[in-house]
Order: sequence, then C-alpha cells, then structure tokens
Amino acid sequence: MAYTTAEGRQQLLDTVAEAVDALGEALARFGVAYEELDESRGDLLEERLFSPVQKAYGRLRRCHAAFAARHGLPARSFAQPDAPAAWHGARRLVEEAADAVADADEALAELQDSLLPVEVGDPELRADLADVRALLGPLDAAADDVLRQLWR
Repeated sequence: MAYTTAEGRQQLLDTVAEAVDALGEALARFGVAYEELDESRGDLLEERLFSPVQKAYGRLRRCHAAFAARHGLPARSFAQPDAPAAWHGARRLVEEAADAVADADEALAELQDSLLPVEVGDPELRADLADVRALLGPLDAAADDVLRQLWR
C-alpha cells in the first residue's frame, strides 16, 4: 500500500501513542498493586517493574513529542489513565500491567519491523525506539520473576 510521507509519519506517531497509552495503563495498575502490598514486596515491584516502565514511558512520550515537533505534526498530550479498582487484587493487577507492557513492546517491535521509522522517520526516532525497547525487553521475564517471588 502506498502512502505519503505525511501519512507515514502520522501512522508512526499513532503507533508510538498507542504504546505510550499501554505503558500508562501499566503504570496505573502497578501503582494500585503497590498500594496493596506490604513495604518490602512493594519495593520489589517498584524496583523491578514500576521504575523501568516509568522510565520507558517518559522516554517514549518525549520521543513522540520531539518527532512531532521536528516534522511539524500536532503534538498530543497524554493523560494518566484512571487507576483501576483495587478489588482486582495485586496479583491480577501486576499480571494485567505486564500484559500492557508486552502490548507496548509488541507494537514498537512491529513498527520497527515495518521499516516505517526508516522510510519516514529519522535517526533520533530510531534511536529512541531502540532505547525504549531495550528497557522493555527484559520486563517480561522480570514480571514472571516478581510474580513468583511475591506469590509463591
């Protein structure tokens, strides 16, 4: 399917925005789960999962804004999602958050595989995407490990 450079850039921004939204959902769930845990278990969740996702979320938001600015596209603001109800239970919230992180990573992987960042992107965008994916990559195994440690 043929597309213009402008359409390709907008598609790229939309996909990055989807990944930002997924990471925002993960952060909201990790936050509620943290509140449900005791201090030591909460600290483990924060160190292994929340902090890396928060870092990736911030980088990806900056990536989105910078790419839009460099190419004269409208910037988007990202609102923090509403916190889910705590009645889901901390374990389920962590599992849902880990799924959201995996969704974000998959969206970015598909974007990179599409070559759209090469065709209509720029070196800064490609570097930012690679950096974010490097942060997200180990989190699937980390989530499994945290779940095992917290609920054995």
